[in-house]
Amino acid sequence: MDERLAAAYEECRKLHRRHGRTYYLATRLLPAELRPHVHALYGFTRYADEIVDSTPDLTVAQRAARLRAWGASFALGLSGVPVDDPILPAVLHTIAVQDLDRADFTAFLRSMEMDLDVASYATYADLLEYMEGSAAVIGTMMLPILGPADPAAAREPARQLGLAFQLTNFLRDVGEDLDRGRIYLPKDDLDRFGVTEADLDRARETGRSDDRLRALIRFEAERARRHYALAAPGVPMLAPAAQACIRTAFHLYSGILGEIERQAYDVFARRAVVPRRTRVMVTARSLLTPTGRGVALAPHSIALGA
Repeated sequence: MDERLAAAYEECRKLHRRHGRTYYLATRLLPAELRPHVHALYGFTRYADEIVDSTPDLTVAQRAARLRAWGASFALGLSGVPVDDPILPAVLHTIAVQDLDRADFTAFLRSMEMDLDVASYATYADLLEYMEGSAAVIGTMMLPILGPADPAAAREPARQLGLAFQLTNFLRDVGEDLDRGRIYLPKDDLDRFGVTEADLDRARETGRSDDRLRALIRFEAERARRHYALAAPGVPMLAPAAQACIRTAFHLYSGILGEIERQAYDVFARRAVVPRRTRVMVTARSLLTPTGRGVALAPHSIALGA
C-alpha cells in the first residue's frame, strides 16, 4: 500500500475513533485486514455528514455546493480519475477491493442532500425514504466485508440493522437535532401523542419531558426494537470472524434504548450513554459467544412513569 493510500485509511480511522466510539469499539473485534475497510466506509459517511452539519459558517446553498463538489470528486474517482482528497482514496480502494455496490453510495449522498432542505417528516414512511439512503444502505455497504455465506438472505437483516441503529441515534439525539433545525420524529406520531414542536423546544430548554413526550419516545423506541428484531437473524449468517463485531454493535446500540428506558423515556434529562463498564462486559461476552448463536434484545425493565 502506497503512502497516500495508507494516509487516507489512517484519516478514516481517526474520524471513526473520534466520532463513532461505539461502532469503533465493535470494529476492533474484526480481523485486522478488514478493519481499514470499515474505517473507510465510516469515513465516507462521516465526511459527508461533516459538510452538512459542521460548517455553520456556510449558508445552506454553500454547503449544498460543497457536498455536490465532493460527490463529483467521488464520481470521478469511481471512473478511475485520481482525486486529491484526504479520505476518498481509501473509500475508492475499499469499493474496488470489496466489490461494493456503487448505488449505495449514491443513495447515501442523496439523503445527505435532503438534510440540507428537509427539516421534518410527515409520516414514518416519509422518514423511511430518507433512512433508506442514510441508514439501510450502510448495512448493505458493510455486508460484503462481513462475509455472509448467503448474501441474498443476509441483505434484509443488514438493512434492518442500519435502520435500527439510526432510529436509536434519532431518539438519543432529539435535542441535538433540534439545535440543527431538524425533527426526525414523524409529524403524525407527534400528533398521535398531542406533542407540538413548541413542546419539544420547551423540553430542550428545561431538560425535562412531560408525560406526552415520554409516551411518544416510548412508542418510537418500540418501533426501533422491531427493527432490531428483524435484524437479529442476520448476525449468525455472517462469517464467523465477523460475528463478535456485529453482535457487540447490536448489543451496544440497543443498549442505548435500554438507557433511554432507564431514564423513563426522558431523552432531554441527559444524553443516554451505555456505561463504560457495560461496554467492556458486552464486548467480552460477545467474544466468548459461540459463532452461529442468535442475538436477542434485553427485556424491558422499567414501566413508563417509573
